[in-house]
Amino acid sequence: MTQKPLITYIRVSTSRQGRSGLGIEAQRQVLAMFAQAEGFDVTREFVEVETGKGSDALDRRPQLKAALAAARKHKCNVAVAKLDRLSRDVHFISGLMAHKVPFLVAELGSDVDPFVLHLFAAIAQKELGFISTRTKQALAAAKARGATLGNPRLHVARKNAVAVVKAEADRYAANVLPIIREAQRAGATTLRQIAEALNARGVATARGGQWHAKSVSNILERA
Repeated sequence: MTQKPLITYIRVSTSRQGRSGLGIEAQRQVLAMFAQAEGFDVTREFVEVETGKGSDALDRRPQLKAALAAARKHKCNVAVAKLDRLSRDVHFISGLMAHKVPFLVAELGSDVDPFVLHLFAAIAQKELGFISTRTKQALAAAKARGATLGNPRLHVARKNAVAVVKAEADRYAANVLPIIREAQRAGATTLRQIAEALNARGVATARGGQWHAKSVSNILERA
């Protein structure tokens, strides 16, 4: 039996990695198992590493754009491990549907229609709203009780800020490292060649810029 072609899209972000619980390798494994079970042949894989606010805008997702273009060219589906790997925003999901490229979500199965995907996205978005509301209410209640919000000692606050920045950098390095290893397996032996491979795949640095030998070296040293 001839297998159907499938494009897979994997996304990780430094700020949302923990919330999803799915890194690059975990998503790849989920998608591979899904493709095998449903009779698909993964023909192309697109990996996105994104950072910063506004990450749900399509123009900040070059690999998603490339996946859409490849799916239209080959007239096939795009699959993601979980719906939030596309977005938790209903309007963004609706915008993707307008591209007339069918999306499959591994955790939901292959027989879920676009209406159900919209429904799940709406639920996810509402859940985020509830979390934000509860957080604000908890902070307001603490303030009413006279609790001090924030750290009154400046040097402690600075220390905490440094720790947060370091943790974000470590998470970003962990997300990019598998892509660097793939580039090395493909023949990239120097830092410059690895940087060129990352730039060619549309993977931005943590600050949204282009890769150079030094920035690749920094990632490898951190990892």
